[in-house]
Amino acid sequence: MTTTDSSTPCWRSAPLRRLLDRGLARAFAFLVALCLCSAAAADTAEIALLRVERTEDGVMLSATVNFDLPAVIDDALTKGIPMYFVAEATLLRDRWYWYDKPVATTARHMRLSYQPLTRRWRLVSSPTPVGSSGLALGQTFDSRDEALAAIQRISHWKIGDAADIDPDARYNVDFRFRLDVSQLPRPFQIGAVGHSDWSINAARNVRLVLDIPK
Repeated sequence: MTTTDSSTPCWRSAPLRRLLDRGLARAFAFLVALCLCSAAAADTAEIALLRVERTEDGVMLSATVNFDLPAVIDDALTKGIPMYFVAEATLLRDRWYWYDKPVATTARHMRLSYQPLTRRWRLVSSPTPVGSSGLALGQTFDSRDEALAAIQRISHWKIGDAADIDPDARYNVDFRFRLDVSQLPRPFQIGAVGHSDWSINAARNVRLVLDIPK
């Protein structure tokens, strides 16, 4: 009598097959989450204009940032919840042998609020987070559009001293603009995490013009 032994390859066994299926499912879930995070991090504002030049007074930046306020942010503003925006600029010196060297970093913090009693809009700007110690400039506007225009347009903002610039070197500037949800009340911070309606951000890099305008 002849008997034939049969065996099932280990990779085809049911327990291993289940493990492989689980691994593939987890990998797929990870890729989906990664794609969602990447989409949420995409720019939701447009830097329509960005110009940086060296003057006798220092390095000056002018920019125009276009964005629309999502309905959820507009609603929070009209209910008296202030919104915080941050513009940041980093002056970088080119280095062929390594990463570009940061020479100067400057920030502009802006708090936009609506005052229901007077039906007017208030914008406070400061080089440090609004509410901390430091010099702050306040402006009042009759309409939301006027207040937003003041946030979206930056003119001749000094981001570095003339002494920071070596005329024989090359420089560029990283400019970033964002809605700072970290300064919102705690319940709004929790609701804003991962929610595209609470994401307003943009970034752009530009070469510094070294010739001093006459």
